[in-house]
Amino acid sequence: MMKPVTLRLNKAHYPVTVLGHGRRAGIWFQGCSIRCRGCVSRDTWETGEGAEIAAPDVVAWVRDKAGTGLDGVTFSGGEPFEQPLALQALLDGLRQWRKRAGLRFDLLCYSGYPLRTLRRQHAGLLGKLDAIIPEPYVENLPQGGIWRGSANQTLVPLSPLGEERYGGKGAMAAEKAMQVAVENGRVWMIGIPGRNDMAALEALCAARGLTLDQVSWR
Repeated sequence: MMKPVTLRLNKAHYPVTVLGHGRRAGIWFQGCSIRCRGCVSRDTWETGEGAEIAAPDVVAWVRDKAGTGLDGVTFSGGEPFEQPLALQALLDGLRQWRKRAGLRFDLLCYSGYPLRTLRRQHAGLLGKLDAIIPEPYVENLPQGGIWRGSANQTLVPLSPLGEERYGGKGAMAAEKAMQVAVENGRVWMIGIPGRNDMAALEALCAARGLTLDQVSWR
């Protein structure tokens, strides 16, 4: 029997409501060689950390957690395209379940690689997604639009469902927000913070006698 494809996983969470349309499953890949200056997810950079998990087990987790109430799955990191076989296995498994169950959730992926690079090197993977947010985060550019960190990052629909949800007015209807989750003794901040938001959070906590250690943004 062929061994299932595995991925190096930083974390997974459901529901995520701040990284795409509706109630979503969030899957964060571990490992990123791009390492954008100002990244708030530095805990996802090192390739040797996280957990190695079989892709079918992740698909089963999404199915069990969300069931028919799933609006979408967001892949982030880390850099998903640095684990292309794992990303493909996840996309294939989720698309098969979506078709078999007659569901209508979308598949949205973040990447720090330029769109032209992804089209040249990973056209097959783009063809399995409904939308992508590419390009590296650039700290000295203005804040990006909804679900984006800097103004160079675009929201690109890749399918009819992606166009419906993320083309034009579909994305404009959403508002920027952050989400907090507490898991395994750790506090997760999910979403795209505004400029200086994390420094302001640290200052607010310090003023109340709370010190934040091992934060992901520095």
